[in-house]
Amino acid sequence: MFQHILVAIAFDEEKDPERALQVAAKLADGPTRVTVLHVKDEVPSYAIAYMPEDYDLGLKQAIYDQLSVLAKRFENGRAVLIEGHSGRTILDWAEKNDVDCIVLNSHKPNITDYFLGGTATVVVRHAKCSVHVIR
Repeated sequence: MFQHILVAIAFDEEKDPERALQVAAKLADGPTRVTVLHVKDEVPSYAIAYMPEDYDLGLKQAIYDQLSVLAKRFENGRAVLIEGHSGRTILDWAEKNDVDCIVLNSHKPNITDYFLGGTATVVVRHAKCSVHVIR
């Protein structure tokens, strides 16, 4: 079925990663590679100056550790943590890494989504592969 599934994880209360992981497990077949990915927003330079020196490194390690635990659920799973704008970064990573299905959660839209669009909207509109959106 799919050769490489990307599960985009957002660590917030509304987007429980469990459902996305369950869908990916159902879509994965045998040797399917599953990448559990999180896009971390870059800390603005004006803000990082007020944080402890090792803050960003510690945060990255904590997120990566969580991703690694989730990726271990899959026979061919791996964790990836990258920085950038979530929608565009997911799309770029998927294209560069031959992903043929992206699984991600969506949130309940609010007024800002009608003007700017959410991550799921950007991914669905511009992905060059299948996209499975969890509602």
